[in-house]
Amino acid sequence: MKTKEELPICPVATTVQLIGSKWKLLIIRNLLIRPWRFNELRKDLEGISQKVLTDSLRSMEEDGIITRTVYPEVPPRVEYALSELGKSMRPIIAAMEQWGSAYKEGRQ
Repeated sequence: MKTKEELPICPVATTVQLIGSKWKLLIIRNLLIRPWRFNELRKDLEGISQKVLTDSLRSMEEDGIITRTVYPEVPPRVEYALSELGKSMRPIIAAMEQWGSAYKEGRQ
C-alpha cells in the first residue's frame, strides 16, 4: 500500500492513480458481483492479456483494494475478491454505470 507521501495531493488524482485504468475498473465491476478466479476474469474481460490482468491484480492487491485467497487443494485454487476498501468503491462504479446508461440513451 502506498504511503500518504507517495500519493498525489489531489484526491481525484489519487483515485485515478489507484483505479484509473480501464481494466482495473472492469475487474472491480466483476468483483462487486462475487469472487472470481484468474481464468474466469481473463475469459470475461475480452481483450485483456494475461500480463495486464496479472499486473492489475497484483497492483490492486498491494493497494489493499482486493484480496487473494489461495486454497490448499490440488490443483491450487486462487480466488480474487474485493476487500472492504474495494467494496467501498461500489457507489463510484454505480455512478459510472448510471452515467454511461444515460449517455447511451441520449445518443440514440
